[in-house]
Amino acid sequence: MAFAVTSSSSSTAISGSSFPRSSASPDLKVPQIGAVRLADRHATVSLSRRRCAVKPVNAEPKQISEKVEVEDFEQLAKELDNASPLEIMDKALEKFGNDIAIAFSGAEDVALIEYAKLTGRPFRVFSLDTGRLNPETYRFFNEVEKHYGIRMEYMFPDAVEVQALVRSKGLFSFYEDGHQECCRVRKVRPLRRALKGLRAWITGQRKDQSPGTRSEVPVVQVDPVFEGLDGGIGSSVKWNPVANVDGKDIWNFLRAMNVPVNTLHSQGYVSIGCEPCTRPVLPGQHEREGRWWWEDAKAKECGLHKGNLKQDSAAQLNGSGNGASHANGTATQSDIFNSQSLVTLSRTGIENLARLENRKEPWLVVLYAPWCRFCQAMEESYVELAEKLAGSGVKVAKFRADGEQKEYAKTELQLGSFPTILFFPKHSSKPIKYASEKRDVDSLMAFINALR
Repeated sequence: MAFAVTSSSSSTAISGSSFPRSSASPDLKVPQIGAVRLADRHATVSLSRRRCAVKPVNAEPKQISEKVEVEDFEQLAKELDNASPLEIMDKALEKFGNDIAIAFSGAEDVALIEYAKLTGRPFRVFSLDTGRLNPETYRFFNEVEKHYGIRMEYMFPDAVEVQALVRSKGLFSFYEDGHQECCRVRKVRPLRRALKGLRAWITGQRKDQSPGTRSEVPVVQVDPVFEGLDGGIGSSVKWNPVANVDGKDIWNFLRAMNVPVNTLHSQGYVSIGCEPCTRPVLPGQHEREGRWWWEDAKAKECGLHKGNLKQDSAAQLNGSGNGASHANGTATQSDIFNSQSLVTLSRTGIENLARLENRKEPWLVVLYAPWCRFCQAMEESYVELAEKLAGSGVKVAKFRADGEQKEYAKTELQLGSFPTILFFPKHSSKPIKYASEKRDVDSLMAFINALR
C-alpha cells in the first residue's frame, strides 16, 4: 500500500506526476511507490540513523548492520509536554520524514492535517475504511482531500475474514458478545498491516477524550502494541500532538482555520466511529459515551490504542514478571489470548504435553502473564496465528505462567521473560524455544514451518 503525501502548497495533488521539489533540497530525487510519487525532505530519523526509504506496507524489514542509536522517547515526551501541537507535529515530521503518517479517523483528526500543513513539511495521511462507516464520513473524506489537495490511502479489512465473521455470527454480533472481535477484523489488523510499512504514526488522541483509558497519554511514546517497519518491540513510535489539548480548544482551532468538519458533529455526534457502534450524546454526557454505549464505560477502546487500558501497578513492568500481585502471587488483570482457536492449558495439561514423546501433532504454546505489556502487544498476532492454523494439524495454546506457576515454568519450560513461545514437535519430548523478539504472524509462521 502507498500512502498519500502532500506539502503546504495548496496546488499539490497526488497523481502519477512528480511533486514540486523542496526549496531546501534542490537536487531531490522523488522515489515512486506504485503509481504514487512521494516528495522526500531532508528528514533524519533519530530512532536510528537508517535511511528514510519509503516502503510499501508489508515490505520485508531490511537487515541493517550499522550501529543503531536509540532515542529516549520518554525523555523527549517530557521535553515536549508543554509544547504546542504545531511544534510537536513539526518535530515528528522532521524526525521521521517519509516513514511517518497521520491516522485520520474522519472526526476532529482534520486538526492534525491542518497542523501538518502549517509546518510546511511533506506529510502522509491514511485512514481505515471498515466498510461500516456513516455516509457522512465518506463524504467528509472526499471533502478533506479536495480542501488539502491530497489523496488519502485507505486500508480495508480482509474480505475473507469479514465474510467468515458475518457468516458465523451475523452482521451485529458485537451487540451480544462485545465489539473486540469485529474491531480486530475490521480495524486492528488493517492498521497492523499499515504500520508494518512505517516507523511512526500520528494520532488525534487527547487526555480528555476518555478519562478511563486516555488520561495519561503522552505526546510521544514507543508504541506498546504495534510493530513498525523493522519489527520487534520498540519498532513503532506513536505521536499524539494534541494529547494535552482540550476538546473545546480543538474546535476553536478548527473554526478559526475554517477547515471542513464532519456534518455528523452538528447532529450531536462527538466521537465518531462505525455507524452501528456510534450514536449522538446527550447534553452533559461525555463524548465517548456515544461509542459502544452497551459496554463498560471504562474500556471504550477498539484495539487501535489498546495500550491505553489502565491496569494495576503490575502493568508498569519491564517484562520480567516483577509486578504487583495478590497474596497467591497472581497479578490482577483480566485474561488475554481469548479465542476459540486457542487451547488453554492447565498445569496438569502442560505437564502431560511436556512428557509426551510421540505426539500426534505439534503444539505451539505461549507462556504468558496477562499484565505483561509485551504479552498484550502480541495478543492480536498470536490470536490471528491460531485462527490461521486452525485445522492445519498444529495446535496453538497458552499457559499462564506467572504467580504460582512461574517457578515451574522457569525450571521446566525455559521461561526467561514474558512472553516465552515454545514449539513441541511431534517426535521429541524437548520443546524448542522461539528466540526472536519478532512476534508478528509471518515470523511465527516461518518458525513453525521450519520445524514441522
